[in-house]
Amino acid sequence: MSPPVRDGFTSTFGVLLATLGSAVGLGNIWKFPSLTGMNGGAGFLLVYLLATLLVGLPVMIVETMLGRAARADAISTFEQVAPRGQGGWQVIGWMGALSALLIMAFYSEVAGWVYAYVLKAMTGEIATTDPKAAGAAFGALVSDPVASLLWQWVVLGVTGGIIMLGVSKGIEAVTRRLMPLLFVLLLVLCARSLTLPGAAGPGLAFLFSPDLAKITPAVVLTALGLAFFKLSIGMGTMLTYGSYFRADQNIPATATRVMFADLSVSLLAGIAIFPAVFAFGFEPAAGPSLVFMTIPAVFASMPGGTAFMTIFFLLTAIASVGAILSLLEVPVAILSERFGCGRKRASLFTILAIAFFGMPAALSQSLTAGVNVFGMNAFDLYDFLSSDVMLPLGGILICLFVGWVYGLPRLQEQLGNHGSLQNDGLVRGVFFLVRYLTPLLIAVVLLHGLKVF
Repeated sequence: MSPPVRDGFTSTFGVLLATLGSAVGLGNIWKFPSLTGMNGGAGFLLVYLLATLLVGLPVMIVETMLGRAARADAISTFEQVAPRGQGGWQVIGWMGALSALLIMAFYSEVAGWVYAYVLKAMTGEIATTDPKAAGAAFGALVSDPVASLLWQWVVLGVTGGIIMLGVSKGIEAVTRRLMPLLFVLLLVLCARSLTLPGAAGPGLAFLFSPDLAKITPAVVLTALGLAFFKLSIGMGTMLTYGSYFRADQNIPATATRVMFADLSVSLLAGIAIFPAVFAFGFEPAAGPSLVFMTIPAVFASMPGGTAFMTIFFLLTAIASVGAILSLLEVPVAILSERFGCGRKRASLFTILAIAFFGMPAALSQSLTAGVNVFGMNAFDLYDFLSSDVMLPLGGILICLFVGWVYGLPRLQEQLGNHGSLQNDGLVRGVFFLVRYLTPLLIAVVLLHGLKVF
């Protein structure tokens, strides 16, 4: 009896949008604008772009390449591509799977806040021009244990249902519809923000006119960290998605398009936010509170604010879906392929596991507010272990594996699509980066996350 045909992406465009959906997430609408605002605007953006080219893009290319070469889940990939007798490299896959679960445990809660804010925006519940009043509304949400758990479960239910449909009929089909819609909604918000009186000048200058004096070592470290985490690398997602790539897919070109499209989404989010922030005299360096406290006050200050506020949180919810799907797919692929669990059962087990381990994160500002480990609540602990420890370690190990074990000849064969692409110079450049420079820069990110300096 022949083995079942493995599901995969069905078109080049589907590959691009699904991979972009993984990279685009709450970080584009929430984290990127807040970090840009806190770190001086355009100067931070300039450093971030350079860091992405040196750190994020090379790892994304080689991680996707390994997945396509093996056509397997994140753990089994390294059993297939590692030389005989060097089986220890599958620890990268195990770390990626654990990282994906830890990230989902708190990321699903943040997505739940966004889902709740779509409803709150539609009903006008957060239509206030006072950021303190908006902050009180946000505080009421996160301190309500029932609402926190309910919205987290709604997120898991929606995305879990999509994952059960499979790669082509679930992930690809959904992202083909949601990604274009996200761009359209962003463009609508940008047009509205730029047409506000006194908005375009200072807002765009903040975002695109760099003040080099504001580029400090702290800004560089923050940009390095964001560049690494923003493209969904080091957590098994690109290994898993790469395994669904078509054999003729130009991986370096696809990864580069995803990087620039992801950057475009972040810039559009900045254009939608900062001109309006300046127009109504709010603080661009508001940090993480920018989305849930400052943004409602900004939109409430403009004509038609309720409608545009609803659009903003709707597109933020859409942005969260693609990233969550890619995170869910890592353990689902491992359970269904490596352990023969079946896709629907694997999806159900994964959702239940995240709901269980996500409960402490969801309740970290209510019922378990006083419960700390190493001085951190569950939400912050999950974030620290995954983002500051496991992801950088996974990225370093991937670089070491490709640069010192996998080797340049095999990399040229895979990225050159077995001779059909003439990109030898590009591949050599990628190989140099992942062998020498990129792991050193990721090590700096790791040490910074561990508060070594």
